[in-house]
Amino acid sequence: MIKKTNAALSVILLAFLFGCSATPATPEGRTVELVTEKPAGNCKPIGDAVGSQGNWFTGDYTSNKNLLVGARNDLRNKAVKMGGNYVWVQDSSNTNAWRSRGTSNTTVLGVVYRCD
Repeated sequence: MIKKTNAALSVILLAFLFGCSATPATPEGRTVELVTEKPAGNCKPIGDAVGSQGNWFTGDYTSNKNLLVGARNDLRNKAVKMGGNYVWVQDSSNTNAWRSRGTSNTTVLGVVYRCD
């Protein structure tokens, strides 16, 4: 019984610790450029994508910086899966959980483009 309790506690602690770090960008995701103006030139829109980090449980224990970086990395990773290499960021928002003292979730919305 003690071994099961220790194993469960270890899993919960690991989940808590990983919930506090920023979502990493994949190697491919690191090549995606986030821009604040519509890409010009030979760029074709693929579709909308949303990146986010945080939730009601881990958000209070994750720094605002990690929430933002994680949301942006999540957006980059999704853009790659869609075949894009640029994202025109259209909006970014922070939300607070019902009992949160600060930001508990950050969301970034953008239009994914493939530019040659």
